[in-house]
This record gives sequence, structure tokens and C-alpha cells, in this order.
Amino acid sequence: MSERLKPGDTAPAFTLPDADGNEVSLADHRGRKTVVYFYPAALTPGCTKQACDFTDNLDLLATAGYDVIGVSPDKPEKLAKFREKESLKVTLVGDPSKQVLEEYGAFGEKKLYGKTVTGVIRSTIVVDETGTVEHAWYNVRATGHVAKLLKDLGVEG
Repeated sequence: MSERLKPGDTAPAFTLPDADGNEVSLADHRGRKTVVYFYPAALTPGCTKQACDFTDNLDLLATAGYDVIGVSPDKPEKLAKFREKESLKVTLVGDPSKQVLEEYGAFGEKKLYGKTVTGVIRSTIVVDETGTVEHAWYNVRATGHVAKLLKDLGVEG
């Protein structure tokens, strides 16, 4: 399992395909703060709730200077279906190789219904304007996480 990131670490660079197959790079967001959140799978209840919460608060986050990128191991076709079905506005990218998930410490052993399994660890990393990790939360809950994130970042509606 890879190391978890901590504030002050350099955020690993990445370029991944979005729902339309276009490349999205963390470097494209230099100069703005970026919320990079990692979730297990598109079109599942918890991940849908989280993606909808981010979409509902996207304007608020953008006004406060934050971009949002959701990362899962899904392929672009599944991300497109997820975006259409749920009317999502958040940028979703796929990492089928799980390389970026591992670099961010968002893939490894976790507890699921009392069993230890290997999979995506629901995580949120805030990267500042220069590419440095500002905040890193691991094992976050799908429900209520965005509200907590807004509070922790001091972003108010």
C-alpha cells in the first residue's frame, strides 16, 4: 500500500481521461486550489450521493477559488453514463490502472462490512495553487462529507 499524503507534500502529477475521453491534468489547475476526491465506483449509491453533493456546491467552491476533480477506477464510458444519469457538473476522470489512486494513498486495504478488503479508500485531497497538498482526509464518509469539507475550508454559502 502506498503512503498517505500529508499537508506540505507535493501532490503527484496526473493526466487522466474524463467522461468524454479528453485528458485532464492536475497541472491544468495550477493557480487555483483543487479538490481531488477519490471514490470507489460510479453509479453506486454512496458515490452518487457524494458526486451530487459536489455538483450542488460546485458554484460555491468555484467562487471561493476551488476546482473539483473526482477520480475513480472507472472507464470514461461509465463516467459519461454516470454524469448523464445524475446530471453531474463535477469533472470526473478515470484511473483504470489505479496508478494515481495508489500515488495518492487512496487505494489499499480497508474495512468493508467488518472484512479487510483491498480497494479504493474514499479520500479527499486539497491541492493549493502551487501543487502542494494543503489538506488530506482519508476514509471519509460519502454522506455529509462535502458539507464538512466546506466547513473545514471556511467556504460558506
